[in-house]
Amino acid sequence: MRLTVLCLLALLSGNTIAQRVRLETDAGSILLELYADKAPGTVANFLRYVDEKRYDGSRFYRVVRLDNQASSPVKIEVIQGGLQNDTIRQLPPIPQEITQTTGLKHVDGTLSLARGKPDSGSSEFFICINDQPELDFGGKRNPDGQGFAAFGRVVEGMDVVRRIQQGETGSDAASAQLLKTPVTVRSARRDR
Repeated sequence: MRLTVLCLLALLSGNTIAQRVRLETDAGSILLELYADKAPGTVANFLRYVDEKRYDGSRFYRVVRLDNQASSPVKIEVIQGGLQNDTIRQLPPIPQEITQTTGLKHVDGTLSLARGKPDSGSSEFFICINDQPELDFGGKRNPDGQGFAAFGRVVEGMDVVRRIQQGETGSDAASAQLLKTPVTVRSARRDR
């Protein structure tokens, strides 16, 4: 039901073609292109966060590199951002649009909705560095095999993404993927 409402909102707001969003961060600018035609519910959710300025002041706080995920048998490379533990600004979770249905893949620069269990994605998102097929439907990064909801890609600013990924992280297992100095998203706005 919620996905239907989000899809309807996407159609009513004219989001049936690729939309662009610019993230202005402490590390530089990242321009995202969103695919409402392939992942309408996920795009509508992301745009609601943008339009309501919920991402302003959010942060890129987690970076996953080959050298900081020792306990994971399936290695990936991403940066993750969002509201983290800010439950006041978080919206309810949305149904997951799996890559098997959307046809999108987790390739270099893909923007995707982070989640724990299926249908739990809300405010957290990540950007892939290099191709990450283990994040697609059937991939082994998440034990349930459902993968993650890809819904866009970086069209400018992959140098910024890679710079964020190389940031200094903690030294123990609990903080190995957490940036010592998170990168603030000063603003997230539609880019016309």
